Amino acid sequence: MEPENDTRISEFLLLGFSVEPELQPVLFGLFLSMYLTTVLGNLLIILATISDSHLHTPMYFFLSNLSFVDICFTSTTVPKMLVNVQSQSKAISYAGCITQMYFFILFTGLDSFLLTVMAYDRFVAICHPLHYTVIMNPRLCGLLILVSWIMSVLNSLLQSLMVLPLSFCTELEIPHFFCELNQVIHLACSDTFLNDMVMYFSAIVLGGGSLAGIVYSYSKIVSSIRAISSAKGKSKAFSTCASHLSAVSLFYCTILGVYLSSAATHNSHSSTPASAMYTVVTPMLNPFIYSLRNKDIKRALKQFFRGKR
Repeated sequence: MEPENDTRISEFLLLGFSVEPELQPVLFGLFLSMYLTTVLGNLLIILATISDSHLHTPMYFFLSNLSFVDICFTSTTVPKMLVNVQSQSKAISYAGCITQMYFFILFTGLDSFLLTVMAYDRFVAICHPLHYTVIMNPRLCGLLILVSWIMSVLNSLLQSLMVLPLSFCTELEIPHFFCELNQVIHLACSDTFLNDMVMYFSAIVLGGGSLAGIVYSYSKIVSSIRAISSAKGKSKAFSTCASHLSAVSLFYCTILGVYLSSAATHNSHSSTPASAMYTVVTPMLNPFIYSLRNKDIKRALKQFFRGKR
């Protein structure tokens, strides 16, 4: 007897953080505070780069784009999770799930591409300082952002559209607090071989390609820094890319940690807290990483709050 399925399902259930009812207010308060910190912190980075003419450089142009994407990235998952916690409901509509999945894939890809673009920017700044302004001209910067968006949109659109023809079984529980592509595909009763192949191919080509670009850029950066004779010069060169390197490490280590731990334990529920690391914690920490040791950002923020131009 074939398993019962229904292609016209109305909703999925997001199990997410299934905790005791008395802990729900604590969970709600924790994620609400983290979400507001993320939005406020990244918004301040954007306002600082816009308001201060000294920050109208490629590095801060890419940083402001990354901050915008981080706001959108965390807004894709956290608000719905907060609504579900507050209403003590786990349901998300079929259309809402597909939409959330689309934007999650989109902004995850954009995060990855922007970190790669920023690595290239640091590579040019350190390895070709005399030609930096010529190479990183406004046209190239805009083109890099445009290509990142186009590739992310096409990838997200392809993977989301491929989910639509799938028929789903009566078991519609997603062991996450958001609609994650891999989890949704594995709920389907129909053949998902093509979906799996496209998903893995995309992860290897786009995700792996982005990481390879970052590694290559930093291999050249390290070689250039080692060639600098003075210790002060080496320290100054390294400080210009330390924040970006920290953000890259946090982003990729948390993502790899999620999927490696899930594969090792074969338990999707165990990866839920880890998923919160790169979907909530990483976007929240990025503004602190880029501003705590950045004198230019601090100065711009002080001028912004004082009403100076």
